[in-house]
Amino acid sequence: MRYHTKMKKNLNRHSEPLTLLGGISAETFLKEYWHKKPLLIRGAMLEFEGFLTPNELAGLACEDDVQSRLISYVKKQWKLEQGPFSEKRFAKLPEQDWTLLVQSVNHHLQEANDLLQQFNFIPYARLDDLMVSYAPDGGGVGPHFDSYDVFLLQGCGQRLWRISQQEDLSLVEGAPLRILQNFQTEQEFTLSAGDMLYLPPQVAHWGIAIGDCMTYSIGFRAPSAQELAAEFLNYLQENRTLVGMYADPDLALQAHPAEIGDGMHKQVLSILHGLRWSDADVADFLGQYLSEPKSHIVFDAPKNISLQAFEKRMRSRGIQLNFKSQLLKVNRAFYLNGEKVDLDLYSENLMMKLADLRKLFAEDLTPSLKVSKHFVALMHDWYLSGFILLLK
Repeated sequence: MRYHTKMKKNLNRHSEPLTLLGGISAETFLKEYWHKKPLLIRGAMLEFEGFLTPNELAGLACEDDVQSRLISYVKKQWKLEQGPFSEKRFAKLPEQDWTLLVQSVNHHLQEANDLLQQFNFIPYARLDDLMVSYAPDGGGVGPHFDSYDVFLLQGCGQRLWRISQQEDLSLVEGAPLRILQNFQTEQEFTLSAGDMLYLPPQVAHWGIAIGDCMTYSIGFRAPSAQELAAEFLNYLQENRTLVGMYADPDLALQAHPAEIGDGMHKQVLSILHGLRWSDADVADFLGQYLSEPKSHIVFDAPKNISLQAFEKRMRSRGIQLNFKSQLLKVNRAFYLNGEKVDLDLYSENLMMKLADLRKLFAEDLTPSLKVSKHFVALMHDWYLSGFILLLK
């Protein structure tokens, strides 16, 4: 109950002005800007210059489990290279007109997770990742548009942003990137360290580095209707069984043996009408689909420890979700990394706190508080699977 009371207070805070949003509240931002129009925020994060150096970002781009891209503009042609990269590749780069992009930095650094937590007025189910880019003078990825919302937070250096709400979204043919063919600047802003630009979907934009600069992009997922339908059909395939078989005891002679008869058509239509779903099915699908890790994600398991040893460490140190883990709640059910959680009734508040804050501290798990054996065993299993970590 104490946690739910605290969460109600947090909801009330959403009506308070936020420096992060330029002095407006999260409530006002969602009502007037989110998914509707751009917002320029000067000094969104005072004294912020980022938490990565260009060399550290390049080091991440050399790792096998990190998604990265190198984009360059050479002889009026766009070029795209996929990581991981070798150190030698960076030594051969020119002095300008290229950009290094590293995806899902929040899967690797605590500082990146802490940054994303500041945007928790947007549901985690909509959050995609934190992408960090570095570019020398003139570097960028060209004029383009995204199908999702994004906050562009400037780290070190400066970047010129040109934006347009043009309707012409035709692309350059043959380019390895989605480059707009006829970009027309309507507004432009120079962002310095700590400034931020919010852009809703379909707003064309073009960022150009002014000297060396780094940009932190907080992106939000927006699956297409086709993707949702395809994934839901996969869900139905795995969770539905239609009984019976096609049969035609009253088969009639046909003038054309190559024709699919009306009888077969109607019977198959009748069989498929048996494929139905409920609100509960859609909720279960969303829980699985939106918490499912991307295909390239791998969890590293720690050394095996006993349940008793784990419980002692958990209670004294606390736990946190692995940076790559996603824990979501739909109705009364929780889902971790694409799987429904088998949870006892006594653990719902603790699980909700872990889902919201992505960690539980030692004071949340002291022996004086009721923590069920089921919850401890579940956390032990998650720890051995690499889904959660012990706090240091």
